[in-house]
Amino acid sequence: MDKPIILSIDDDPVVLKAIARDLRKQYGDRFRIVRAESGAKAMEVLQELKLRGDTVVLFLADQRMPEMSGVEFLQQASEIFPQAKRALLTAYADTNAAIDAINQAQLDYYLLKPWDPPEEKLYPVLDDLIEDWQANFKPEFQGVKVISDRWSPDSHDLRDFLARNQIPYRWLDIENDLEAQKLVSCAKQQNNPCLPLVLLPSGEKLVQPSTAELAQQVGMQTEATNPFYDLVIVGGGPAGLAAAVYGASEGLRTVMIEREAPGGQAGTSSRIENYLGFPVGLSGSDLARRAVTQAKRFGVEILTPQEAKSIRLENDYRIITLADGSKISCHALILAMGVAWRRLNVPGIEQFTGAGVYYGAAQTEAAACENEDVYVVGGANSAGQAAMYFSKYASKVRMLVRGESLTKSMSQYLIEQIEGTGNIEVLPFHSVIEAQGNDRLEKILVKDSQTGEVKTFETNSLFIFIGASPSTDWLDGVVQRDERGFIYTGADIPQGIPWPLQRDRFLLETNVPGILAVGDVRHGSVKRVASGVGEGSICVQFVHRHLANV
Repeated sequence: MDKPIILSIDDDPVVLKAIARDLRKQYGDRFRIVRAESGAKAMEVLQELKLRGDTVVLFLADQRMPEMSGVEFLQQASEIFPQAKRALLTAYADTNAAIDAINQAQLDYYLLKPWDPPEEKLYPVLDDLIEDWQANFKPEFQGVKVISDRWSPDSHDLRDFLARNQIPYRWLDIENDLEAQKLVSCAKQQNNPCLPLVLLPSGEKLVQPSTAELAQQVGMQTEATNPFYDLVIVGGGPAGLAAAVYGASEGLRTVMIEREAPGGQAGTSSRIENYLGFPVGLSGSDLARRAVTQAKRFGVEILTPQEAKSIRLENDYRIITLADGSKISCHALILAMGVAWRRLNVPGIEQFTGAGVYYGAAQTEAAACENEDVYVVGGANSAGQAAMYFSKYASKVRMLVRGESLTKSMSQYLIEQIEGTGNIEVLPFHSVIEAQGNDRLEKILVKDSQTGEVKTFETNSLFIFIGASPSTDWLDGVVQRDERGFIYTGADIPQGIPWPLQRDRFLLETNVPGILAVGDVRHGSVKRVASGVGEGSICVQFVHRHLANV
């Protein structure tokens, strides 16, 4: 594949030459730098690039140009290369136009002239945009291929695992893709197809692999390198990732254990628009990717997919047994397991889970729902974000909400977006009472609790976003939890629970010294990404204070 292209546009020859020079100096080894002296000329260049099959990673356009402004150019250029990142160069007087362009042209960033020194004012911004582009760009490649039919629960698990762990892959539908059928034939599975079939870049084939087997084959770390760590973190959602970043950056030897994929439940969110510092929003997977990169930069070991199965105390040591039977010990343990979607307990749901019924998984399955009717169960932010994401693909999205409206559990900005999206319909007082079909979901029975009427809707896609259930049974007999399994910390711990130390419990500490809980798994927590990040950050200070007395 030829080098991707960075295109700069400015009608001032001196400025255009200067920006091209700085771009070539920093990015010339990885990207081809192309420049144009006007918006019209740049559009001609883009049309030629499109015809040749080239790829544009970034537009960097001056705002104040004759005939076509930078914003106008970005609006037209994004129709040709919609995946390219968009940045605007502006004078201070044009910042209002740049801010307006965030909505008009889906602008990713604007920079003020002059940008000297580029090491401080240009390269960090462009580095971030290019990294985002690289994380989401899906070229034709010889990477991991998953061959299966759409309705295979095993295939869904593998694809969801790869997507959530941000491992590039290509899914080929055996029912509709001639290439998939040829690959199955080449893999000598045609006489007795055993799907899903995973083909690795090395040419090796994996027949119906587990996620753990696949993880090992693609180079993910599932085993710890040391038997002892200063800090062990169980759970890799926003709270756990924040604790990992702060722990490792402050000198603690840190390992994080994640059962599915870094990012947790928040990592499955198609769009988070109220997270501080990201005015145009970001996806949960982008947030997770940035945090994982940050954690690894400070030396955090991330074990995934890996699961903590039991815990025991031995003097000042906390010893965790993992799913593969191995053990790791530590002086300080942070519990950040988050929560899982609560299961919908009605007839047919379990039968079709992974074959038309899904928990979360909006980003994994959305493209397969193109021009179909999709049903979303739930009325909180996760359900709303999923509905907005599905609306880009599905012909109709119906939200089945048990209560009277979305206002009790959903952010107002999201309610307004849903109201303004023509192919989303909200059905209050509606609940699924049964799922029906043969080898896949074909219809759902829905009851209107106000009228008692039972309605039948034909659909192949039901996505469930209800409630929260913590996975904390492995803490039985060691860490105190409430009746629903959420972990007590600090002042919430019931009176009468013994405490062996002279010092008071720390704010986020459990009934066991040196074991803390953060994020959604904690009793009484605020179910927001920002609060989880905050708890994960501050709890490291309590870890330091605990370790100082060990």
